[in-house]
Amino acid sequence: MVEQQSDDLDLDAIFKALAHPIRREILEQIADGPESVGDLAEPHDVSLAAVSKHLHVLEAAGLLDVEKDGRVRRCHLDAAPLSDAFGWLTRYRVLWEDRFDSLADHLEQEDQ
Repeated sequence: MVEQQSDDLDLDAIFKALAHPIRREILEQIADGPESVGDLAEPHDVSLAAVSKHLHVLEAAGLLDVEKDGRVRRCHLDAAPLSDAFGWLTRYRVLWEDRFDSLADHLEQEDQ
């Protein structure tokens, strides 16, 4: 059985942030380097206010740092929280791999 740890509370915010395709695309946009809010909004068919809301969700999850440079806000990726999410998913991957191995063993025994 996989045990939930108390620090997994941040995972809710991370998975919420990753749940929307625009937010995932924004993360991809800033993976290569910082982008202005205007540049991030450009490829999406939503208002600047909607993009701003998406940025707040990403920032609350710790995936995004916003730096003000005069009137321009630049967004930087902080990928560290993704490591927490990957660790959580890995525990479940191991659990399912063990179950599939047990099933394979059981099916092999039935064939004999």
